[in-house]
Parts: sequence; C-alpha cells; structure tokens
Amino acid sequence: MSSGSADHVARSAIVPESETPLPARVRMYLRTADGVDVDARYEPGAAGSAPGGPVFVVAHGFTGDLDRPQVRRVARALARHGAVVTFSFRGHGASGGRSTVGDREVLDLAAAVAWARGFGHARAVTVGFSMGGSVVLRQAALGGAADGTPAAAGARPDAVVSVSSPARWYYRGTAPMRRLHWLVTRPEGRLVGRYGLRTRIHHRDWDPVPLPPVEAAGRIAPVPLLIVHGDQDAYFPLDHPRMLAEAAGDHGELWIEPGMGHAEHAAADGLLHRIGDWAAARAG
Repeated sequence: MSSGSADHVARSAIVPESETPLPARVRMYLRTADGVDVDARYEPGAAGSAPGGPVFVVAHGFTGDLDRPQVRRVARALARHGAVVTFSFRGHGASGGRSTVGDREVLDLAAAVAWARGFGHARAVTVGFSMGGSVVLRQAALGGAADGTPAAAGARPDAVVSVSSPARWYYRGTAPMRRLHWLVTRPEGRLVGRYGLRTRIHHRDWDPVPLPPVEAAGRIAPVPLLIVHGDQDAYFPLDHPRMLAEAAGDHGELWIEPGMGHAEHAAADGLLHRIGDWAAARAG
C-alpha cells in the first residue's frame, strides 16, 4: 500500500512522462489526506489514451465499489470519451476505513482526482451517483478539503456531473430512504451492511454536519455543473434536483430523464454517452 498525503500519492504513483505511452491499466491503493487507503483503478480509454486528454473520475453510490457490474458498465461507457478512474469509497469493497455516508468521502474523491491528473490529464471531470453525487458536489465546492483537512493539490475538477443526488440531508420521505437510515443508524443494520453488502459503516453520527449538497451546488461556480435525475427515482423525488439546479444558478444545467430510476443501476448507456459528450464540451 502507498503512504503519505493525497498529493504525495498523485506524484509518487507510476506516472508516465509525456513521451511515454500510458499503461493499459493501473490499479493501486491511494492514501487519503486523513490516512485511509482507497482502492483505485486507472484505464486510458479509447479517447483518452494520449496525455492531456480528459479523465473521468467516477464516484459510485452507497454500497457500491469499483468492481460492481454497474460501475464497470459506467466506466466502459465513459471510456469512449476519455480516460477513466474508478475507486471504492472508504468502507466499501477492498478500501480501508469505514463509510461516513458522504462526509469524509470528499477526501477519497480528492485523492482520486489528484492521482488521475498525475497521468498527464489537464482536464478532470467528476461523475457521481447518489451518495457519490452528493460527494462530487461537496468536493468541488470545498476543493477536496473536509473538517479542516487541507485540500489536495490538483484535486479541483474542471466539470462536475451529479446523478441522483439528494439536495438535503436526513431525508426520510420515501420507503427506500427509511430503509437506508435503518441500515446506517442501527447496529443490526450495520451488520447487514458489513456482511450482506460489503459495506462497513461508521457507528458515529456526523459531527459537525457536513455542508449540504444544495449549499455546495451554489459554491461550485465557475466550474460547469450538470445535474441529472430520473423522474422515476424511488429514493429522491424531483424537488431534490430542482433545488440543486436553483442553487447552482446560471452555471448549472438540469436534465430530468423520463423513465429513469435511481443512480448507476438506472443510467442507460445512451445517457452515459450524452454525459460524456457534455463533459468533453464543457471541461476546459
């Protein structure tokens, strides 16, 4: 495993010089600014094999990880538009630590973005789903910092795509979200998460409460922001993306997708390709 800060990881990984062909694939552990080892994978992609091309950093939803079939499908679709970095948030898959359900995860994303830039990509686009959708908003607004932790060098993205994100915390207005709160807040729920869903959840409550996604959306400018939400989302109704879009103002764009459900499971390949086109046009 690697050691040091997120900036150290980005600089000390096996990074090719501009005249050296990029490796076909790199998988390694990144050390976040607060000392958590995060499992990450880099793939050049069809359109991003040359240094300087765009790189997409994919932030999965709660209980996902970089090896899940739906995350691999997202990576394959975005690889047509640039290089792709996937990683597992803390407490998920092979990563260390415990999930804080979107709080300290901004440091995981910051380490992944800094690492991605180390491969020579001048443009980095963060694409997050559900919990990951809230993390990409907060990470862009905070520059990769959390609770006084210094921001990682090179961690600020050039464009942000937030898919199926909540606008506010502690939402319990739908049955799936009530089940999720049981999973996170109850000891028996956390056991289900650990042994049934490969997700190790921290037992402590947030202290302090993280910046809400709706407030983060208003702080991202001038970085371009795309908000995507399905009109059949069973977790978060349409007032959530509309609140985010209103907070984002002129620098944000809202896509309400007819017939789409929640997060990466429901994101069709056609939507992912449109996201890739949007990002390639907006980033930089």
